[in-house]
Amino acid sequence: MFSRLLLGLILTAIVLLSAARIVTARYARSRLYSPEEAPARRAAIVFGAGLRQDGSPTAILRDRVEMAARLYFEGRVERLLFSGDNRFVDYNEPAAMRQYALALGVPPEAIVLDYAGRRTYDTCYRARHIFRLEQAILVTQTFHLPRAIYTCNRLGLEAIGVASDFRTYPSVSMLYWNTREVLATAGAFWDLYLVHPLPVLGEEEPILP
Repeated sequence: MFSRLLLGLILTAIVLLSAARIVTARYARSRLYSPEEAPARRAAIVFGAGLRQDGSPTAILRDRVEMAARLYFEGRVERLLFSGDNRFVDYNEPAAMRQYALALGVPPEAIVLDYAGRRTYDTCYRARHIFRLEQAILVTQTFHLPRAIYTCNRLGLEAIGVASDFRTYPSVSMLYWNTREVLATAGAFWDLYLVHPLPVLGEEEPILP
């Protein structure tokens, strides 16, 4: 009896987790663009993705910054909002993203930093309510875009996405990120429809006239 109950619970969890991914993937499908075809928006949002031990961006994060820089240089966006985690003195994703973007030639006046983008939900919420963005291009990898697009739109920010898959990532890394994404997508539904958590807030800082 217990084994059947356990099996039933496991199957139910798998169905629910899969359903969340399917819903976000279908929702995002019509909102995904190549960098050449992306309609112009005044700002791009770049999500944090971890730092190496020396404080520099990981390969995944470098690709996100590089794609955002490309969109800027091609005139598709005017501002780059780098959003990431800075809960600890020695861990500063937005600053590392800014430094890398400057090295690519992006002018400092085009860069805005969000130090409280600890999660995708937080980044989307703060982009809308703190930085007062109404539209944006989201820049991240293909595995993350469906959740990011769905979350931002549900929080009132009209978002489209451009994938930043510049390289083939190690299989182990992709297994980790995709597994994490399944769980995070279910968590996004929990936040959007049940809990409605408030991220770190503060005074409004509109980044566009």
